Formats: sequence, C-alpha cells, structure tokens
Amino acid sequence: MSDLYFGTDLFSEFDRLQQQMASLFGGFPFSIRSGRSGAFPQVNIGSTDDSIEIVAFAPGADPASLDVSIDKGLPTISGERGSAQPEAGDDTRTDAQERFVGAFRRVIELPQHADPDKVTARYTNGCLTVSIGKRETSKPRAITVQ
Repeated sequence: MSDLYFGTDLFSEFDRLQQQMASLFGGFPFSIRSGRSGAFPQVNIGSTDDSIEIVAFAPGADPASLDVSIDKGLPTISGERGSAQPEAGDDTRTDAQERFVGAFRRVIELPQHADPDKVTARYTNGCLTVSIGKRETSKPRAITVQ
C-alpha cells in the first residue's frame, strides 16, 4: 500500500495549480512561440523555396488604411479597423465586445536570409498577404556530383 494519501482528487489539484499559475503569469507567454493574448492582427508565417509568406488576418480593415513598411529588416504592418456596428443611440448599451476596433501595429522579426528589397503585399478577403523574397545565396540549389 502506498504511503502517500491525497484527501481530494489528484487531477483536480493539478487543475487548480495550473489555474493559479496561469493567473500568476497572466498575460505572459509560456513559450517563446506563444503570441500575445489579444494581439491584432493575428498572423501566420511560413516559407517557400523562394519567399517568406506573412498572412495577417484583418477582416473589416479598409485596404487603404493598411500600411506595410520595412525598417532595419523588420516588417511592420499597421492600420486601423473601424466598427462594424452602426452608431449606437443613447438607449443602446454594449454588454460585450470581442471584436478589436482601432489602430493597430505589428512588427515581425525576419530570418537573416530574407531580402527586404523584394516585398509585395496584397489584401484579399480580409487577409493581408506579405511576400518577402529570400536572398539568392539562401535558396536551395542542386550540386552536380562528378
């Protein structure tokens, strides 16, 4: 028989400990790849053989309000998203609002092999796709064996 005895369910104690840790470190990511809670726009970053692809999800943003720039090798996506609701009257109150409204700015760190001189951006169906070319020296190439 075991010498250890827990007066309550062990799994509920672990759950309680996890909740306490989450509240203690609330707002701080647990890993380097974790994003900020509530960061807008959310982004996916991937790559092909020729480019690095950044997809920023910004539904409701006016394409004319979006700005993409690169400074010191760091691409910045900024803009503004207005409210999708009609102006509320005096008798209307908001009980909950989960949709982000207002100005935003995201700075993304690129790998060394990105070429900031080869950048294109397009906005389609609420997604801003930024394509950044790779330097020729970093692209895969076949070596002929003699």
